Amino acid sequence: MGKATKGFRGALASIGLPIKPSAAETAELAATAEAEARRARNETTIRQATWTRAVSILVNNPKGGTGKTPTSLLLGGIIASIRGGSTAIVEFSDDPGALNYRAEGNPRLGLGELVRDVEHIKTAGQLHGYTAPQTSFANVIASTGRRERLTGEAVLAVSSVIDEFYGIRVMDTGNQPTSSAFRGAVAVADVLVIPVLNAGDSVLEAIQLLDELRDAGGQPAELADRAIAVRLTDGRPESESVREEVARLLHDAGVRSLHEIPYDEHIAARGQLTLGSLNPATRDAFASAAAAVVRTLQEAVAPASTNNRKA
Repeated sequence: MGKATKGFRGALASIGLPIKPSAAETAELAATAEAEARRARNETTIRQATWTRAVSILVNNPKGGTGKTPTSLLLGGIIASIRGGSTAIVEFSDDPGALNYRAEGNPRLGLGELVRDVEHIKTAGQLHGYTAPQTSFANVIASTGRRERLTGEAVLAVSSVIDEFYGIRVMDTGNQPTSSAFRGAVAVADVLVIPVLNAGDSVLEAIQLLDELRDAGGQPAELADRAIAVRLTDGRPESESVREEVARLLHDAGVRSLHEIPYDEHIAARGQLTLGSLNPATRDAFASAAAAVVRTLQEAVAPASTNNRKA
């Protein structure tokens, strides 16, 4: 059991008296130990997972402002930091989004230039020139300025090149699920992650997306059936009844798991995101979500399915 370390009991124990921890301190120690064990399990899951081809994570909710870009950056960043890199986070929205603004760095070249030059990329060194390296060891490929509207064909071509040099591709997508670019991203996705807030509109549009994917059948329907939700908190007042209703709606829609992300001032500031600036609880929450994503990827991408997905 050990000795007390806090309060008056801790003071007595510090002078050599055999004082055991109080019930409250014992409970706190047990909770800390469980959190550390859970953290270790999640990190082991993320680090040791392997596949026989590159894999991809689609982050989408048609409702704007639900946290798609922060989720893409932090989920991909957690995975990259634990696995030591080999993770690309790419902007696959129809028009330039916020990924370049929220990511670290100020790259000269980005997605628009990569689409232009994609047929000439033959080495990892060439591709690296279109990225923004992150302190998490992820690499971001985003729009550095104006570019042409992204097409499904461009998504397929860029994905094919990225998959030659990265093991994991995280796709930050836009708000138009009927667009060519989004359909292209769906075609090269293995797992769907849906960011939501505790608001009815963000959940209802997510459910509509799941219905549309299931109606399409085949691989899109499989994405819907494996969907994972991440619930962020932006600091606005929240109702417990709404929280419960959001969880119920997602469960009834067949979402596999819902992961709670606590409020974090670093995310809420809407500026550049750095993994090391997150609160420890936020990092742990994203690691839990990432571990669930990785387990789903292992289920979705079995060794026998190496050539099943069209690139």
